[in-house]
Amino acid sequence: MKVASDEHHSRVMGSPWDGVYCTRIESSRHYGRHWHDTFGVGYVEHGAHRSASGRGSVDAYAGDVITTNPGEVHDGRPLGAPTRHWCIVYFEPSVLASPMEITRPVIKDVELRRALQRLVGRLEGKAQALACEEALVEACALLLDRHTTRRPWREASGEVKKVRDRLADDSAAAPTLAELASIAGLSRYQVLRRFEKVYGVPPHAWLLQRRAERARGLIREGSGLAAAAAACGFADQSHMTRVFVRHFGFTPGAWRKASGRGLQ
Repeated sequence: MKVASDEHHSRVMGSPWDGVYCTRIESSRHYGRHWHDTFGVGYVEHGAHRSASGRGSVDAYAGDVITTNPGEVHDGRPLGAPTRHWCIVYFEPSVLASPMEITRPVIKDVELRRALQRLVGRLEGKAQALACEEALVEACALLLDRHTTRRPWREASGEVKKVRDRLADDSAAAPTLAELASIAGLSRYQVLRRFEKVYGVPPHAWLLQRRAERARGLIREGSGLAAAAAACGFADQSHMTRVFVRHFGFTPGAWRKASGRGLQ
């Protein structure tokens, strides 16, 4: 049976902890360049996936562990088949405590993959909090011991960081390109070129992704969808939904349902 070119099925699952959630996605979609505030650690269940990463283009196949660092720009598309199926556990940086970065975007580690599968299975099955915590600690310990350095993800400095800070500090109020150029002491063309070189996307795309990340936090804290959209600078709730789906792969409504469902 031929799979439709726009096939996309996603499920987002909350956890007993505010800083951890999980997604299970089967999709034919080509994701554009984007980033997340969180660490992402998961595995390919079926099919294969090609993506950009902070270390160049990489391919991942069924059984491989896949990762991203906070702020690491990546994209993704199916490889060799119409769809691929993957699961990702997202961790706020505070969950892993010490400053660090994951060393590789694709990892062959059967023990880590099995630990992640146990964690996903317990979250998906709404297991007791202690059982979920045991699986979380096991997966994090394997990741930290084998696949991280004790240094934070590289941060830009100078003029381009000033532009990023302006966008992050007041993401609901979009500046003009002229304003960003003035902040950086550069021409508008230089701002565009240098910002995209450092952060992987132009300023406006970065701003939309920042708004999506902020909206995710507000919704998790109990904000209504329309209120979150307004607070984050989206034109309306529909605009937020479109950006949310493009950025995370699931809707704000699905996220509200998952993040509000505590485990016992």
